[in-house]
Amino acid sequence: MIGQQLSGRYEILNRVGGGGMALVFKAHDKLLNRMVAIKVLRQQFVYDEDFIRRFRREAQSAASLSHPNVVNIYDVGQEEDIHYIVMEYIEGSNLNEEIKRRAPFQVDEAIHIACQICDALEHAHQNQIIHRDIKPHNILIGKNGRVKVTDFGIARAATSSEITQTGSVLGSVHYFSPEHAKGVTQGAKSDLYSLGIVLYQMLTNKLPFSGESPISIALKHIQEDVEEPRKLNSLIPQSVENVVLKSMQKNPEQRYQSAKEMLLDLETSLSPEKMNEQKFSFDDNLDDDEQTKVMPVIGLNRKVGQMDIDNTIMPELKENNDKKNRFIWVKPVVWTFSTIIILFSAWFGVKAVLGMLDVPDVEVPDVIGLTLEDATIELEENQLIVKEPVQYKYDNEIEAGIVIEQSDISKKVKANYPITLTVSNGQEEVIMENYVGMQWVDVENDLRKKGFADGKIEMEMVLYDAPVGEVIEQTPSPDEKYSPNDQDVIFSFKVSEGLGSIEMPDLIGVSKDAAISMLQQRGLNYIIEYDFYINVPKGFVFRQRPIDAGSPVNIGQEITISVSEGDPDNVRKPKQAIIVAPETEGEESTIEIKITDAIGTDRVWKVEKIVEEETYYVPVVLMPDLEGGKATISVTVDYKHVGTYDVKYEDYE
Repeated sequence: MIGQQLSGRYEILNRVGGGGMALVFKAHDKLLNRMVAIKVLRQQFVYDEDFIRRFRREAQSAASLSHPNVVNIYDVGQEEDIHYIVMEYIEGSNLNEEIKRRAPFQVDEAIHIACQICDALEHAHQNQIIHRDIKPHNILIGKNGRVKVTDFGIARAATSSEITQTGSVLGSVHYFSPEHAKGVTQGAKSDLYSLGIVLYQMLTNKLPFSGESPISIALKHIQEDVEEPRKLNSLIPQSVENVVLKSMQKNPEQRYQSAKEMLLDLETSLSPEKMNEQKFSFDDNLDDDEQTKVMPVIGLNRKVGQMDIDNTIMPELKENNDKKNRFIWVKPVVWTFSTIIILFSAWFGVKAVLGMLDVPDVEVPDVIGLTLEDATIELEENQLIVKEPVQYKYDNEIEAGIVIEQSDISKKVKANYPITLTVSNGQEEVIMENYVGMQWVDVENDLRKKGFADGKIEMEMVLYDAPVGEVIEQTPSPDEKYSPNDQDVIFSFKVSEGLGSIEMPDLIGVSKDAAISMLQQRGLNYIIEYDFYINVPKGFVFRQRPIDAGSPVNIGQEITISVSEGDPDNVRKPKQAIIVAPETEGEESTIEIKITDAIGTDRVWKVEKIVEEETYYVPVVLMPDLEGGKATISVTVDYKHVGTYDVKYEDYE
């Protein structure tokens, strides 16, 4: 599609991305003379009429959003079998690329990005629009650092259709909410779950759930608990972990109730009073209706009627019964005496056992400050034991092996009672991060956030074939263990100052090949951009950045040059005939001709002396959307204004 024009207005320049549903191109809007991004549906989807109708409706709905963190949708159109959306062009990268390149992010940067996404979701949810596909691929980051959320409404069109794309599903399923995985209705809280996963990934450089197939990953969203972020990155404050855990609850009712609520927690998560708050927890008891209940056993009662034995049994049997009734008292008496004997025996037995179990009370001594070995001996001498296992924790002030906490100090307990001891592990050692390749300003900022003062940080600038400001060597070395509270630890860094500097050449008006040669001869790297530019011939440079001509530039620095693609198609360059006479015929006068047109205002075209009437053909540049679509020619004779001439674009269409 490169070079193709859509609707006679959008000229496709180059492809900049794509996904399971569409391809994305950079294009030039010839009508408004600006760059735009155009999302074009893949060919396999253009024959599904129901999907196309839903796709257009959802895109038009998303176009109603107006927010600094939402990519603006300018137009939705169709040309033959090409269905497309015209959007704001963001020069930068997407969050997925940034995570691959440099995650885990600094906590404050991750929070800053998440806040902007959350703000965009709050605006969308207020307008009854659910995104349904929040993931790093749909988060754009401009060169100015502003975050833009894209593809609002498009996910809904795809979800409502029967379209499937294995690669697309596999990419999105990592960010599914449990209700999405179950196939039930998704609301605003589903977007917040996905945002929680994006924040988790930015902080840990790891996805919470992964597997060999979309189904296995989806099941994990429904069934498995997520590994806590702080176990993967100990630098994450508890308050920030709490935001992640709350947003990723399986039950939507236990998540944030709105994007606004989540945004408030994000914005305050790094405040001193919240960073060490209690770990997030929730009531996971089932509702009463879901509890297992034990039902009583239903018994059957029945009444047995008495028979008048005297009137129904035979006389012989009656005589035998009379004999038996004479000894009926014997059995109860035997049972009564047997029970009394058993009870007395049991009473004496219990008394004897209690006498054997009569353990003396002892007072628990204070063993804090003793070594574990001495504390164990002290407790055993007082008829007490150490509870296993012994607890250990790091302490920046108490050396390793010393008891720092114990249970039941000075209390009265029974002999052989287990006492809980907590023993110091000494100063906690941490693993030195790898700062090589990072910019010094970021490294210094990170160390100061961790509490290291000026006296602990040393930096030396050295000539080196690396970008200026990049760390090229560090002490302690990467992955080396050190104690943050060790006074002898000094953080030493060598930072590149490049290979020296030279004077930046002037590339404006030079051909592309000549400009490249000039940059290469001076050891400078370059990036080439192409764009339409009035009055600069095709193939010639009309802009250079970030270093102006004549300024010092470091060898190896990257210079961006903009090369003209020539005039836009809607430029007109007529020549207007102007007759100018001297103030007095035959006497010399100074004339001056100025032009205001698409190139600039009051630019001097000619100054000269005449003695007789002259005709001048003044070239002007016209564009329909600049200077009202007209040019103005102003003439002065002997510094007195004598006339103004208008040239209109419509006269040359």
